[in-house]
Amino acid sequence: MATAAAARRNTRLPPEVNRVLYVRNLPFNIKGDELYDIFGKYGAIRQIRLGNTRDTKGTAFVVYEDIYDAKNAVEHLSGFNVANRYLIVLYYNKARVQMRKVSSSGREKELRDLQKKYGVDGEEQTQGRK
Repeated sequence: MATAAAARRNTRLPPEVNRVLYVRNLPFNIKGDELYDIFGKYGAIRQIRLGNTRDTKGTAFVVYEDIYDAKNAVEHLSGFNVANRYLIVLYYNKARVQMRKVSSSGREKELRDLQKKYGVDGEEQTQGRK
């Protein structure tokens, strides 16, 4: 068993592999203890953060103590069925998140400019409609 662990440590990992996993498509009513049960089978977990706002419900971040445990969890839990929902387990990518924030703020600015150009306030007008 010790030789298997040593061989595992000597394998070269792709650059996107890290200890932090981003989990999507979780049931909204899942608890942290349930996530510890599911993800804890693949290694020691340092931290789990469940999304609790309207935009982040159904997502979580799982941080493993060891990068190889995180890799094993991604390989085994991607597509895993929890309460009739198939989990999407990805490696956390900070650059992708920052790019998404920049692009969304750029889209918001573009939308405000178009609203100003066409004299629209962004609120749907419902008066006079049935």
